[in-house]
Amino acid sequence: MRSDTERNRRHLIKAAARLFENSPTPVSLAEIAKHAEVSTATAYRHFSSVEEVLHAFRAQVGSELRDFSARQTTRGMTKLEAVSRHWVSLVLEHGGAMAQMRSHRGYLERLREGTGYLTPQAEALAEPLRQTTEELGLDDLGDEALYLWNALFDPRDILDLIKSGRTEDEAAGRLVAALRGALTGWAAAEQQQAD
Repeated sequence: MRSDTERNRRHLIKAAARLFENSPTPVSLAEIAKHAEVSTATAYRHFSSVEEVLHAFRAQVGSELRDFSARQTTRGMTKLEAVSRHWVSLVLEHGGAMAQMRSHRGYLERLREGTGYLTPQAEALAEPLRQTTEELGLDDLGDEALYLWNALFDPRDILDLIKSGRTEDEAAGRLVAALRGALTGWAAAEQQQAD
């Protein structure tokens, strides 16, 4: 990709994130283009819809999480907690822009179909989750462990916890503890069903 093309794409994603962070109403691709200081035609050369810009934004944030996870030298629950805490920080850094995406399709359905923007986030978490279930003496929960993580670490709910008075540290700590309980409870239910 040419450098000016790459730069325009980056500017469009950044402008979309800023607009979504501060706008309670829907944003158009023309508005995103204006804030990125490119023409609407240029915006449409990069993205066919606002939803596609949002997917690119979430993929970018997911890649930040994946890179953070790859740099960790710890493993298991310690690594899972570090990655989860970093996610909470990313959600707070990007604010409302992180809570803009809501699909009518379920997380597992989209994950199993290989929906692009979910992939980097799943790559960041899959191994720490697998190691954590092993540490807890549980069977491997596969992508259902990712499902539990996703249910607890939804950006909208993280922002809700912060707005209701929890500090970042408190919110992250409680969510990690809840995840540990959810993994244990899920595995126990699985075992009961098998017996």
